[in-house]
Amino acid sequence: MNISTRPRSILPPDPNPITPKYVPPPNACDGHCHVFGPAAKFPYALNRSYTPEDAGRERLATLHKHLGFTRAIIVQASCHGTDNSAMLDAIAHSNGTQRGVAMVAPDVAEKELERLHAGGVRGARINFVAHLGGAPDMKAVEAIIARITPFGWHIQLHMDAHEIPLYRSFLDKLKIPFIIDHMGRVEAKHGIKQDAFVQMLDLLKNPLAWTKISGADRITSTGKPFHDAEPFVRELIAAAPSQLLWGTDFPHPNATYMPNDGELVDLFAKFCDDDAMRRKILVDNATKLYWPELA
Repeated sequence: MNISTRPRSILPPDPNPITPKYVPPPNACDGHCHVFGPAAKFPYALNRSYTPEDAGRERLATLHKHLGFTRAIIVQASCHGTDNSAMLDAIAHSNGTQRGVAMVAPDVAEKELERLHAGGVRGARINFVAHLGGAPDMKAVEAIIARITPFGWHIQLHMDAHEIPLYRSFLDKLKIPFIIDHMGRVEAKHGIKQDAFVQMLDLLKNPLAWTKISGADRITSTGKPFHDAEPFVRELIAAAPSQLLWGTDFPHPNATYMPNDGELVDLFAKFCDDDAMRRKILVDNATKLYWPELA
């Protein structure tokens, strides 16, 4: 690999998550987390943009036990590319309590999709953000969607909300559920009236559109304890309570402000202070999208 394209190292997660005061309800789901390696068993992609510290399934399971979550959605991270082996290994050891969102090639074979589905995958992720390679080939995106639709999967879009107008016609034509990651990565300093967030709220009028009220550390302009994310979370809950998930984003790839995962759980409980709504987001919505057979 040329030195100019050598992947950068990123911060490791906080090794000492606090015990949150908020106790999640039974069957609560961490709706967005990752597994990294271990590289000795699950090598990172050669064309990755960053190299994380190993954070395999055992570490994730320990964290979830500590936080009080019994279910999880493992999202394939770009550092593993389209090799979903680490994610599938974690799901296989979860006794049915985890589901996955894979990254696949546009020409992915049906047999591979069958294997992924049998392994617990229920969605495909596509990166649109600049630091992970920028805008994808839309013909390739459409090819992926056509291949996954017969499996009942959703599409997960790592996209900045300010780009929604650019892709709005594409999004409006989708016939399967789609998720915009991390509240569309809006910048809190511009407030809830900013056009990017207005676009997010308008998009959520579509019942197929979802977002994750995760990533307070990603949108903050003030740093810890990320309280400037609260108005955005509350607006999204008011606008589309049945189309939201919450997740830790552990191990927090490319974090500018490394959060403490226990503090993030309590932050969710602060931002969402109604127990029925907490259950809806952490349990019911996750069940509807990832365990519909149990809904």
